[in-house]
Amino acid sequence: EAIVTSEELGQDLEHVEVLQKKFEEFQTDLAAHEERVNEVNQFAGKLIQEQHPEEELIKSKQDEVNASWQRLKGLALQRQGKLFGAAEVQRFNRDVDETISWIKEKGQLMASDDFGRDLASVQALLRKHEGLERDLAALEDKVKALCAEADRLQQSHPINASQIQVKREELIANWEQIRTLAAERHARLNDSYRLQRFLADFRDLTSWVTEMKALINADELANDVAGAEALLDRHQEHKGEIDAHEDSFKSADESGQALLAAGHYASDEVKEKV
Repeated sequence: EAIVTSEELGQDLEHVEVLQKKFEEFQTDLAAHEERVNEVNQFAGKLIQEQHPEEELIKSKQDEVNASWQRLKGLALQRQGKLFGAAEVQRFNRDVDETISWIKEKGQLMASDDFGRDLASVQALLRKHEGLERDLAALEDKVKALCAEADRLQQSHPINASQIQVKREELIANWEQIRTLAAERHARLNDSYRLQRFLADFRDLTSWVTEMKALINADELANDVAGAEALLDRHQEHKGEIDAHEDSFKSADESGQALLAAGHYASDEVKEKV
């Protein structure tokens, strides 16, 4: 009875599984002894049928053996149920701990202060962040499933309800924190992308203006009609190219103004460029 009345339920899942394995060995041994109990009953029945002079004592001892046997089997069933319940709770604890560990690992990536130094690096960081957000979307189902499991376990194991609730709240707190971090980092990366897009356009247009000025200044004044006509043709080509770039200048200006209107963290730099 010491085995089946033990209150030891393990400190973690691994410990519970060790206890379950030992109990399975005990159950095998218990089943092996059932035949001996049957033999005792058969022998007692035979003696009673033969009207043994100690019939009352035999019946008493038989009842005592059967009562002890049934009590032992009942206690074994209870012990089996307790170990099963403990395994469920510890498995839940392990799953929550592993999920929180994963969340914290991803949280360190979300907390990075690297938002890119140019357009290419920002785009690379955005792609990486979008991959992390896909991982979070997949994890959301896991978090929901664990919360549902917590609700079920609190109903089926009221003695562990408060500890399960603590774990549940810890999981939710970490989940909400990483979702906030993810949203904040995505917004910051978008801000960085808009800035680097503007700066890249600014550099391209500034470079183009410099090249165009050099071409215009390189044109020498004509000495005759043919030269004047050629110079006028080149001037028209330059004007056509300038007109073609008007939308690009307008778009870059609008982008800069939008950054200023939104109170972008690099407003001073943008204002200087605009």
